[in-house]
Amino acid sequence: MRAAIFVEKGQDLSLEDVAAITPGSRDVIVNVLASGVCQSDQAVIDRMPGGKPMILGHEACGVVDWVGPEVSRVRAGQRVIVALTPVCGKCWFCMRQETHLCEMGPDVLARPRARRADGSEANAMSGVGSFADMMTVDEASCIPVDTDLPSDQLALIGCGFTTGFGAAINTANVGPGATVAVIGCGGVGTSTIQGARVAGASRIIAIDPLAMKRESALRFGATDQVDPGAGDPVEQVKALTGGRGVDFAFEAVGAVPLQLQALQMTRRGGTTVFVGIASRAGGEFVLPTFQMAMEDRTVKGSYYGSARVTRDFPRFIELIETGRVDLGGMVTKHFSFEEVNAALGAMRNGEVVRGVLMDS
Repeated sequence: MRAAIFVEKGQDLSLEDVAAITPGSRDVIVNVLASGVCQSDQAVIDRMPGGKPMILGHEACGVVDWVGPEVSRVRAGQRVIVALTPVCGKCWFCMRQETHLCEMGPDVLARPRARRADGSEANAMSGVGSFADMMTVDEASCIPVDTDLPSDQLALIGCGFTTGFGAAINTANVGPGATVAVIGCGGVGTSTIQGARVAGASRIIAIDPLAMKRESALRFGATDQVDPGAGDPVEQVKALTGGRGVDFAFEAVGAVPLQLQALQMTRRGGTTVFVGIASRAGGEFVLPTFQMAMEDRTVKGSYYGSARVTRDFPRFIELIETGRVDLGGMVTKHFSFEEVNAALGAMRNGEVVRGVLMDS
């Protein structure tokens, strides 16, 4: 099988022919039809020191080719979305409907999935490894879907769309008439904007240094745009909200200075949501505890949109099928597998809202 493998920090992915490691009894082999290219893939390249090869890609749709003898969730021939986090359905978190925090995650991440020509083993990002023509995943990561929607749209549900849309409707519980600011208008931020729109927010402010992304955000439901290069974005947001700030501010990049801005542009009594994941190194700032208490503020983290994928994926699909959510418009460009490094470059350069690798 072909796979795009992270080998060394800051370097292009290595496109290689690898041998799949023999699957286990609960494993599923999936032919990859589409794989979204996400900032989290780039974060691995930028932040990990290397040493342990890894097949990148974690936002995917495909068709089941083979199932292990203990697999019951899916069957051969079904189209599936592969979830960013597994859902075992049995652990402490799953039993409390917090399936995005499933305890099975570390085990899935640790499993080697391919052997390279030099004999070294490669793990799969998030237990998925979708920058490949085939992937072996635990059945806990597979959600079967019954829809005519194209695979490039379904792939985005696997990570970016669910992360952003879920942050608005699940984590923050944005309600009708709310005011919202979203910092970062790539795939995740645009999905957050769509979630706020569907939830009935009255004002949705898109904040991004790139004009293309701000203009794109307006097509997906943003009512206003803020260019942080044109002045203090906190003051620009406050000027749009009667000097108070927004009810909900979402930081969708994962940068500490932007998280602090999100907090500052949230009104008294409002909620700030961290959606982007900052680096472990230096990923801290001091909360103004007096202000937090006296102004009745809430700061929340949102991992994977606080999603319950077995519930949320089907309802997301219905929203897309009925035209209430536009996922197709978020796919800016398709790339072949061989163009994976070009796809990452297009994302880094701000040329796409979402690029998708498609089966050729």
